[in-house]
Amino acid sequence: MLKTVFAATALLAVSVSPAFAKDGASHTFTRDGETYTYKTIDKGDHVLISGSRQSGSAFELNVRGDQITGVSGGVPVSFTVPNAQAKLTSSTALALR
Repeated sequence: MLKTVFAATALLAVSVSPAFAKDGASHTFTRDGETYTYKTIDKGDHVLISGSRQSGSAFELNVRGDQITGVSGGVPVSFTVPNAQAKLTSSTALALR
């Protein structure tokens, strides 16, 4: 369970970069030898991050404010990241430029 939460946290940490703010575009990164492919979709009141690991394990995370909830590898996850939703929205990326 801890490894799943760590993987979900790593995914969010990478995805909060303004470079990843383009809605619906596919992104890939590698962490601890595992490759992750995902998309982000701005739903207005939350941001949806969905994708899979190279091993085939899927994940789907909902980001609302500081709270991240969802499922990673079939295991429910819930954690907080300060300003997570603001970091994922395209309006923030424009403000940072």
